[in-house]
Amino acid sequence: MTAARSEERADTVEQRPAAFAAPKGIPEYVPPESAGFEHVRTTLVAAADRAGYGLIELPVFEETGLYARGVGESTDVVSKEMYTFADRGDRSVTLRPEGTAGVVRSVIEHGLDRAGLPVKLRYAGPFFRYERPQAGRYRQLQQVGIEAIGVDDPALDAEVIAIADEGFRALGLTGYRLEITSLGDAESRPAYRALLQEFLAGLPLDEATRKRAAINPLRVLDDKRPDVRALLVDAPLLVDHLSAASAEHHAAVKQHLDDLGVAYVENPRMVRGLDYYTKTTFEFVHDGLGAQSGIGGGGRYDGLMATLGGQQLSGVGYGIGVDRTLLACRAEGVAPWSEARCEVFGVPLGEAAKRRLVVLAAQLRRAGVRVDLAYGGRGLKGAMKAADRSGARFALVLGERDLEAGTVGLKDLVSGEQQDVELAGATDEVLARLRA
Repeated sequence: MTAARSEERADTVEQRPAAFAAPKGIPEYVPPESAGFEHVRTTLVAAADRAGYGLIELPVFEETGLYARGVGESTDVVSKEMYTFADRGDRSVTLRPEGTAGVVRSVIEHGLDRAGLPVKLRYAGPFFRYERPQAGRYRQLQQVGIEAIGVDDPALDAEVIAIADEGFRALGLTGYRLEITSLGDAESRPAYRALLQEFLAGLPLDEATRKRAAINPLRVLDDKRPDVRALLVDAPLLVDHLSAASAEHHAAVKQHLDDLGVAYVENPRMVRGLDYYTKTTFEFVHDGLGAQSGIGGGGRYDGLMATLGGQQLSGVGYGIGVDRTLLACRAEGVAPWSEARCEVFGVPLGEAAKRRLVVLAAQLRRAGVRVDLAYGGRGLKGAMKAADRSGARFALVLGERDLEAGTVGLKDLVSGEQQDVELAGATDEVLARLRA
């Protein structure tokens, strides 16, 4: 290359606009790693689907007041983490930080609670929280969730928990544990609240923490700072002050879990990060993830529907982090998915061969086979490299001589063996090989 051309090329490079990058704290899943993300999400959804939970697609943003009223203004989610902005009509809207409030709003709006109860719904998608990014803590997080609304039955609580457990088991995970507790009911909470506030009043808390305690003292129990946690060692526990009804409910939930073979440990100090939880509260924890060990959790929310303007109906549900569950799979070395883009890869040698393979690929796709082709007129060597990269099990190699003979080369990309098969019967032959 001459010096003049070299300078010309350098000038061209310098004139290119700067490349964009994804926003900070937002994970992206691209092939082949995205196959794992998709498998985790699909497996978790399938567990809910088998239990009769129907799909609900929620808006990605809602009126800000929905979360302020439903989730609780004293929570970190509402006070610190929400993506809130004014739209062009000067209305305050918020990117959804969680799913339950939106589901309950939708149930009320569409009158789903006027039909048979419980209303059983599942959802999946992105949620948004402005947090300090770190492994397992993202500003755009992917969740699968379910909600069962309208029936206060301990067996339903156990079903919800068991569905999450089944999803994790179906992925092959073993290194997690289920922690449960009860946050009491409308009878037990006021007395406990007064008791806890009395205890907190005697502690040397900073002003911000005192304000949180005045709004919702349970929020203080969720404080992660070591110095504050040390002060709370002797704090009264709600599970020790349950009403007779909520204690009976909690015992029944545990009995159902025992019957279902779902192992659990009691964690009386658990406090979920959302204000609407009552009675059954639970979290799935995986110690292989470090500080961000929670991979999913939820509980019962007896007053939320009425708070949002609906009937006085109970509900129970969970949200499972797809991102963190995928990290848990990686931590355990579990990968029950294939990263192959396709099962069959077509290698045409010449235009006539390409036309024929395009048709054959369409026939195989209609039969349910994932098929890709080498496009762009690649030579045999380059096309076979592409076939290997695709992860396909078989390659179909077709050239001009093959067309004349009415055959196509069927190559096993694992063993390397290749044989000619009748072109007219290639679809049936490939299907038979894949099913063998």
